[in-house]
Amino acid sequence: MKQYTTAAIKDLDRIYRANFINSITGFKPGNLIGTISKNGIPNLAIFSSVVHLGADPALIGFIQRPLTDTSHTYKNIMDTGVYTINHIHHAIAENAHYTSAKFDAGISEFDACGLATQYIENFAAPFVNESSIKMGLQLVETIPIKHNNTILVIGSVQHILLEDDIQEQDGTINLASAGTIACSGLDTYYTATKLAQFPYAKTDQLPWG
Repeated sequence: MKQYTTAAIKDLDRIYRANFINSITGFKPGNLIGTISKNGIPNLAIFSSVVHLGADPALIGFIQRPLTDTSHTYKNIMDTGVYTINHIHHAIAENAHYTSAKFDAGISEFDACGLATQYIENFAAPFVNESSIKMGLQLVETIPIKHNNTILVIGSVQHILLEDDIQEQDGTINLASAGTIACSGLDTYYTATKLAQFPYAKTDQLPWG
């Protein structure tokens, strides 16, 4: 089995290291975050750092990488206070991937990458029309992570839009039925297959005990 020390990791080629460390944590959710600028230009960007933070209240976070002149998603969220998170499914994976290109602020990634906007009443941020699972969020807070200059962006769920027949009777979303994909590294995508669903775990009900 290979072993890497901190020093060995630092000595790796930059691109090799990025691919390596980005994939070492395993599968990550693939989502498109939709925003709109103060000038009314829709923006769309792929993120693999979306994470559930709590169900009551319903909070979702994502990690914003160190800010640059092309951090349009973050700027739009700060300006408008709202954004959307949209699942990527296999049919739009390629379109979603190319939203990571550094488009100018005046260009909508929706248009450039062949995806359609969807708006709902009284909510400014655009959803991805082709997505089967979509959430509209209101910004709650941002938490700077000083060690690497990233930012945890936390939003409260204001709207959820679901396609029919992908929600189980217990409330669970069947991600396989929805076609939701997973990400690994910077450019690799996987389809999801449901393996099993186990009962609520209790110490006196272990299947092998």
